[in-house]
Amino acid sequence: MNQAALHTLYPVTASFLDAETLSNLEAAHSKSAGTLLTAIAEISREGLAPFFLPDICALELAMEKVASKTVDQPGPADGIIVNPSLELCVLHTSGCVDVIHGLSTERCPVHGQEMIMVWKNRGMQKVTVAVAKPEDLAAIKIITDGVDPSSAETEANVTPGLVDILLGKAVDKGILLSPASLIRRKRQDFSDSLSIPEEHLSAEVFTLQWHITQDCDLFCRHCYDRSARANMAVDKALDVIDDFHSFCRDRHVRGQISFSGGNPLLYPGFLEVYERAARKGFAVAILGNPTTRETMDSILKIARPEYFQVSLEGLPAHNDSIRGHGHFQRVMNFLEILRAVHVQGQIMLTLTRDNMNQVLPLAELLEVKVWGLAFNRLSPVGRGAALALPSPAEFQDFAARYCESASRLSVLSFKDNMLNAHLAATGQPLFGGCTGFGCGAAFNFMALLPDGEVHACRKFPSLIGNIAAASLGEIYDGQAAVSYRTRSEACRECAIVATCGGCPAVVSGLGLDIAKDRDPFCPGPILLPQSPATPAS
Repeated sequence: MNQAALHTLYPVTASFLDAETLSNLEAAHSKSAGTLLTAIAEISREGLAPFFLPDICALELAMEKVASKTVDQPGPADGIIVNPSLELCVLHTSGCVDVIHGLSTERCPVHGQEMIMVWKNRGMQKVTVAVAKPEDLAAIKIITDGVDPSSAETEANVTPGLVDILLGKAVDKGILLSPASLIRRKRQDFSDSLSIPEEHLSAEVFTLQWHITQDCDLFCRHCYDRSARANMAVDKALDVIDDFHSFCRDRHVRGQISFSGGNPLLYPGFLEVYERAARKGFAVAILGNPTTRETMDSILKIARPEYFQVSLEGLPAHNDSIRGHGHFQRVMNFLEILRAVHVQGQIMLTLTRDNMNQVLPLAELLEVKVWGLAFNRLSPVGRGAALALPSPAEFQDFAARYCESASRLSVLSFKDNMLNAHLAATGQPLFGGCTGFGCGAAFNFMALLPDGEVHACRKFPSLIGNIAAASLGEIYDGQAAVSYRTRSEACRECAIVATCGGCPAVVSGLGLDIAKDRDPFCPGPILLPQSPATPAS
């Protein structure tokens, strides 16, 4: 082994040694890694190298070992495991990780024990090095010892759900591997001629959009459902969270609960239900109406929402004609509150013929004031049936302008699946579609109504069950849910079907068959180029 090789294999260690010392280490390294580490320790004791160099060398040796491993499979079907590439290094100095990362240019490591994790994330070649935090070690110990999470919570006398949060964070970090998600598209639902990437078949996150109350302080002209629905009792709502927790655990996915309504903040037990959801480890979001700083402070004492979504329907005059006088300014004032408390604000717009040409001017006004502005096309059901959609040709022209403007207006977000049709037609990269998998109705998304009805999507009548009669898992596995998550026959051969599928709410609202018909706003299926026919001999 020559000096150049030592520089290549262990560059940080080599950087602290002079040429003569490096040359003397060649023989040591040629025997074994352990021999090299012993030699480094010896010259460190003799004062020929910094006292912390043996720990630096130990880390680089661990990195070399981890780099040689392959981690390309998820955890086994029967549970979470420790990442097989993980190496734990007990060091006698603190601050070596910063040296490895090239961050410590002035302050050297100091004496003091520190445990370091070295691992590779699944499917990645990069080796990660990080200080092991107490919660990391606790998660590793729970899995290594085979401790049931509920038993661990009882023994430690901690809040129910805390261990699941602990394990979830360790999985996200990559030091633990969870089983493969069971929320998967069926390959047979797509044409054999299409090559569907794995990331478009399997979902890692499942969203429950919970319309927890029908009560609302607005009376919008396009509302899809103003029917009377009784609120669920708080104790029943808490049971729903436990049921959803079981659903996500059994299917090996992370869960998100998006609280909506009506106005979810008007539900009498909102904070109690929100707290249970957060403590169970769910990502939480709020889709509601503007509220006060005091209410936001109460929410933040429990958990910071992933985002808070409010709606605008265009510029002030048009918006207020739809949502009520003064609503636009209330939203603008509320966005200031969200920025002040560091909560991500999002704006949703329902696209109609009347407001389509106001979207880009609205985006100009909202730029830097909100994280994102997205739109869904009007679902012509309920009160929305009295409003008009643009024509397909008008929409396609709008989609082109929207996509072009997104390059300069960072506020513009992509949600409507039909934007992918334009992106594909113009050779631009696609986005994930409405839920990251095109239409995710009854796939990685379900809508729960105040009275317990579960729908594939809230934007149109799509009943798949009721939690009074079945668990969320039973509802998801039922034939009604299967039928809603199966793409239309008209989309089967389309090259972008995995990230599109049109909008069944629009299709249904226009009186068409979601199982057979294509979204009327689709310019036509995007077909893969055919291989040239082989000439007859």
